[in-house]
Amino acid sequence: MKKLFTTLRNIWSIEDLRKRIIFTLGLLLVYRLGSFVVLPGVNGSVLSEVIKSNTNPNDIVGLLAMFTGGAFTQASVFALGIMPYISASIIVQLLGFAVPYFQKLQKTEGEAGRKKINQITRLLTVAITLVQGGGYLTYIRSMNGMAPAGQYVVSPELNPAIFWFSGIIILSTGTIFAMWLGEKITDRGIGNGVSILITIGIIAALPVAFFSEFSTNFGFVFAVEMIALIIVLMATIMLVQAIRKIPIQYAKRAVGRKGAMIPVAGQRDSIPLKVIAAGVMPIIFAQALMFLPATAVQYMTTDGQAASSGILNALTDFTSLPYNIIYFLLVVLFTYVYTALIVDPKNYAEYLKRQNAFIPGIKPGTKTAEFIDSVVTRITLPGSIFLGFISILPAIVAAFGVNVAFAMFFGGTSLLIIVGVVLDTLQQIESHLVMRKYDGLVKSGRLRGRSGVQGIGASM
Repeated sequence: MKKLFTTLRNIWSIEDLRKRIIFTLGLLLVYRLGSFVVLPGVNGSVLSEVIKSNTNPNDIVGLLAMFTGGAFTQASVFALGIMPYISASIIVQLLGFAVPYFQKLQKTEGEAGRKKINQITRLLTVAITLVQGGGYLTYIRSMNGMAPAGQYVVSPELNPAIFWFSGIIILSTGTIFAMWLGEKITDRGIGNGVSILITIGIIAALPVAFFSEFSTNFGFVFAVEMIALIIVLMATIMLVQAIRKIPIQYAKRAVGRKGAMIPVAGQRDSIPLKVIAAGVMPIIFAQALMFLPATAVQYMTTDGQAASSGILNALTDFTSLPYNIIYFLLVVLFTYVYTALIVDPKNYAEYLKRQNAFIPGIKPGTKTAEFIDSVVTRITLPGSIFLGFISILPAIVAAFGVNVAFAMFFGGTSLLIIVGVVLDTLQQIESHLVMRKYDGLVKSGRLRGRSGVQGIGASM
């Protein structure tokens, strides 16, 4: 406990770090306050109750509500949150794997290329927000969340054109402002701003879920649940941090004066390969595909009653066995696919060749690339199985009687995002401490954020 207070005092004594933390907390407060500002023409309290009573926590509405900290269900100005920006970032990232123009921007254009990619991402965010804004207004109107006619000038009954135009503009402005907050936190605060905004939205639902579960299962059952949650959290941190080091050695070099050169053995180093290099992306892609059956059921309805049955209906229930089997297999598959996209063994082999380095016992060039590829394939297997298990863990926990809202924190995207963002932020704080010759946050070793290994940033 004494070391904890000493570390906190050291953090507060660093002026630059103190200003960054205060700046970050201030912008997060602005973001959370904006989550309670309701769109004009909407009855936020009525809409929230209607959506909550008709929403599965694991469908697209429940997912957006979790990522936006409840702003989606309250029809606030931040209802769409930062998700359009995340969608645009994922699209641009995927284009970088397939389109030569984007590959050139990412690999050869340097800082100018990154600025161009950022500009394209922002423009694509605006386009996505405009489309999603209209869809969201249609959704809240179908949920009978409109305010009584005559209460607002922008009522959809009195002035439908003004309501739609102003609503879409306000929603788009809210998303762009949230994106600006995230970028400012990244530049002048601590941690990755966009990731922190998502994390704050997820954590905002934790107190209500926690106290609801506490009041329902108070006593021994709740203690067991907390122990299980701590074990899952520790295992997740270990796997997120886990790396496989491939030893490398630099070629011998000659030192000394001309005419008296002495050969010296090259320096030894290692290539760190993450066990879960794909991060949370496989779960996001798999979850997107699992939304399709629910969409199909909505279109296959007759007078409000589902016209389909059997396996299709089972795939809309995140606690059903068919849903979880397919979900698990999709996560494993996408883990391999996404890892193959972001980890290129040929780049490692070429880099080692340029640095005059080699893997002991492996020939440079093609053989090195094949060896690294085989290592990545082997370590991806346990990583993919772990991600698959984490993705279905909320359903397993819910089957034991845990409140669904609280069970969502036992796995899935919420747990991985929280762990990744916290580790990334703590790693930056530790860098400030070590740079000023203070002790780090841990007794031995160093914390590794998501961007600390292999240059993989916060790609959510």
